Amino acid sequence: MSSNSGNEFTNDSSSSTEGAEKPQIEPIRMPSVEEIRGQDIWNNCAVRSVVSGVMGGGLGLAMGLFLGALDNPIMQAEMTGRQQFIYTAKQMGRRSWSSAKTFAVMGFIFSAAECVVEKARAKHDTTNTVVAGCVTGGVISARGGPKAACVGCAGFATFSVLIEKFLDRHD
Repeated sequence: MSSNSGNEFTNDSSSSTEGAEKPQIEPIRMPSVEEIRGQDIWNNCAVRSVVSGVMGGGLGLAMGLFLGALDNPIMQAEMTGRQQFIYTAKQMGRRSWSSAKTFAVMGFIFSAAECVVEKARAKHDTTNTVVAGCVTGGVISARGGPKAACVGCAGFATFSVLIEKFLDRHD
């Protein structure tokens, strides 16, 4: 009888360890040569800036198409349907090209400034975003004079920080 109770005890303890399995620890996977090359390419400020400029141009193109379609002709009541269509198509084309150029330049400058500041400081934090936003806003609004450049710097830096906080990119 005592041997039976001993067996029951060992069976109970073995069944409790089977139910609570230890989590599997996965081994650390080393990056492949292709992954390392891809990271090296993407860490190049020129590549990152050009890609951001192209993506900004694409966003500007899409926004220009959308906003150009919303423009109403001044003489809408006197225009035929065909004339309204042609007017809207031309407005979409003009607005798309203009927005694409603006967003491409904005994306290029911001990305280049952020990358250069990040590499110079060897940190990835919100300060890089503030400096890049200030540089971008200042450069874009520099045609309006020094006061406009300062307002553009402050405005774009603030906007950049708000977007960073909203997206929560930095810890």
